[in-house]
Amino acid sequence: MPTVIQKGDKAKEFTLKDQDDKEVRLSDLEGKKVLLSFHPLAWTSLCAEQMKALEAHQEKFASLNTVALGLSVDTVPSKKAWAKELGIQNTRLLSDFWPHGKVAQAYGIFREKNGFSERANIILDENHRVIFVKVYPIKELPDIEEILQLLA
Repeated sequence: MPTVIQKGDKAKEFTLKDQDDKEVRLSDLEGKKVLLSFHPLAWTSLCAEQMKALEAHQEKFASLNTVALGLSVDTVPSKKAWAKELGIQNTRLLSDFWPHGKVAQAYGIFREKNGFSERANIILDENHRVIFVKVYPIKELPDIEEILQLLA
């Protein structure tokens, strides 16, 4: 099992495409806190709840100088259709599809035998050092209030 990124580590740089096929480069978000909210797969009810919670708290994230990103190994077209289905308009859902799960692997949360990431929240400070890491049981919805309290 790869080592999960730790509190205090410098975040690994990445560039991924969002549901609108636009590139998101981590270094472009320097100066903002970043919530990397990893979910195993789109089109599952728990993952949908996890992403809808990000969308529902967009204004709160913005007021806390934070960008919340949803990441999974799904393709860009799948993410686009899913975002539309969920009514997600402001949260960027990133495709860690190819190389398959590369970002999840870099952060130590890729489940090799399943081919997808753990359910995890990783918070980066304005300099993109890790300030919080939590890997959740796959069937457990992350507590968005816990995340908001940490950011405040």
